Amino acid sequence: MKNCPNCQAEIEDSFNVCWNCNYSITEGKIIEFKEDIPGSRELNCLRCETPMIFSGNYRFHEGTKLGVFGNFFELFVNRETFDLYLCPKCGKVEFFAPLG
Repeated sequence: MKNCPNCQAEIEDSFNVCWNCNYSITEGKIIEFKEDIPGSRELNCLRCETPMIFSGNYRFHEGTKLGVFGNFFELFVNRETFDLYLCPKCGKVEFFAPLG
């Protein structure tokens, strides 16, 4: 066992990053880990350079409901999925193809 130079927590000998404060012994600094939300990207608005907010993944389709079998015919309609981003400052909306 070894001690973290930043917070003095005990670290296993096989680990190079402190479990308590994310201090990297090999790099000599605290490492920040970003949570990877599926589909989210860090984007700035093209109009006002404000960071855009990920609103979610939305499915759109072409076509209309026809007669009594309206929902049945929805199975044969082309559907596309997009990630939607919103600008909180100017209201711009952008669609992107989903990642992976």
